[in-house]
Amino acid sequence: MDAYVRLEKVRRMHTQLPRLRADARDNRERIIVAARALFAQRGVDVGMREIARRAGVGPATLYRRFPTRQAVIDEVFATELDACGQIVLDACADPDPWRGFTSALHSLTSLNVRNRSFVDALTAASSVEGSLVAHRRELLGMLAQLARRAQKTGALRCDFAIGDLVLALRAGRGLASGDEATRDAAARRFSALLVDAFRASGH
Repeated sequence: MDAYVRLEKVRRMHTQLPRLRADARDNRERIIVAARALFAQRGVDVGMREIARRAGVGPATLYRRFPTRQAVIDEVFATELDACGQIVLDACADPDPWRGFTSALHSLTSLNVRNRSFVDALTAASSVEGSLVAHRRELLGMLAQLARRAQKTGALRCDFAIGDLVLALRAGRGLASGDEATRDAAARRFSALLVDAFRASGH
């Protein structure tokens, strides 16, 4: 419950946006749509001027709405991070930590395959503190705690660290560039292989 309260707190901090005029709201939405499309196609390293061109707005308008590229990233992936948060909460609530861990692994891999830059947004380090940065930190901390619980049962290999999960998710980003008809099957196969790789010997 404490974890749920913390996640809800940082989510509300992010969603409490100031009132905008109709034209400002329209520009903001166009920027988000353009950035989401570019990030999905090419990752989060797309430049701000390219986002502005895709959105059909001037650089000044873009920077007025989003002072940094990190601010754009946080806004674009807010929905995905909320979905990720629910996955992690459900996994941590499972009385069997290994089952919860593997469930999170399957679900995060499936989420990852829908957008090749989502993992970048989840794990990106930022020098600018904000609600989404706190959200990311909270999620990774909860996953690390779940992993330690699974290790205590002897199901998860003892040398596992949360960086291994991040590495695995990064490795799976290429699945998003595959044929749309086969992505889900590829994600299921990839996550099954990861489960076997993380399983403790003899379990």
